[in-house]
Amino acid sequence: MKRLALLTAVSLACAAPAVAQHEGHPMPQQSAPPAQQPAVVPENHGDHAMPPGKKVEGPQPMTMDAVDPPEAGNDIPPDAPVDHAADAFFPKADMERARRILDEEHGGALVSKFMLNELEYMGGDNVDGYRWDGQAWFGGDIDRLVLKSKGEGVNKLESAEVQALYSRAVGPYTDVQVGVRYDIEPNPSRTYLAVGFESLMPYWFDVEGGLFFGNRGQVLGRIKGSTDFMLTQRLVLQPAGELNFAAKDDMAIGLGSGFTDAEVGLRLRYEIHREFAPYVGVLWERKLGSTADIARAAGEGPESTRFVAGLRAWF
Repeated sequence: MKRLALLTAVSLACAAPAVAQHEGHPMPQQSAPPAQQPAVVPENHGDHAMPPGKKVEGPQPMTMDAVDPPEAGNDIPPDAPVDHAADAFFPKADMERARRILDEEHGGALVSKFMLNELEYMGGDNVDGYRWDGQAWFGGDIDRLVLKSKGEGVNKLESAEVQALYSRAVGPYTDVQVGVRYDIEPNPSRTYLAVGFESLMPYWFDVEGGLFFGNRGQVLGRIKGSTDFMLTQRLVLQPAGELNFAAKDDMAIGLGSGFTDAEVGLRLRYEIHREFAPYVGVLWERKLGSTADIARAAGEGPESTRFVAGLRAWF
């Protein structure tokens, strides 16, 4: 074993010179990497003249060709034009008149509408009666004058009211209203300051509400709503409801404090035209709380269910 180790050491010692030279030629020696040389800036770099041969150390600035163009749509928009090109070819007065007409036809026009929601005969409990509910308005998309009226009677006029309101749109589907309400019947008549709203709620529910502040310190409230179910293109089923409230008793007109009365109706109309639709339906009415007690004391029933037939129209 000692002889084998000695022979191995001698062989390695003899092979070392062969590595240093190959067929008699010495192997090239590896030199150290050259040091990094500073960049030489050309005499003209872009728009800036530099002294010839001036050396600048560190990273070099990028040229405009290497910069990505600005993203489309992020540039500052130009100012809106304030002149009218057509004025250079046509008389200015004629063009002003044409622009006024254009404004009116695109939201600036004054228009009007008369809507008769209910004009109906009521039958039931061996008593025939009638009722109406409608409104008319005049104005634009934002500001309007609104007139409302509703009432009913059995053999004689039992209740009737008229409202004159200023209406202003506060959103695409909501108007706020303020004005005066005058109750013609029942006697003695009452006058109220009216504050309310009308709105088209999700799923096409028409909702209307108001508070009425009376000249005798009375405060009344009302909320009502309805929606339409299109059974066919002309046949429409309309459920509707109304709830009234009084802050205090008013014995002279038969009102007690709290919720005074509620009604629920279901009407089926046939639209011969959109503006003209006869209907039939059923109406349930109920006096509530102390108002029902006042009605009983006067010999009247607090609840009634009636068949109705009438007309809905607008123009």
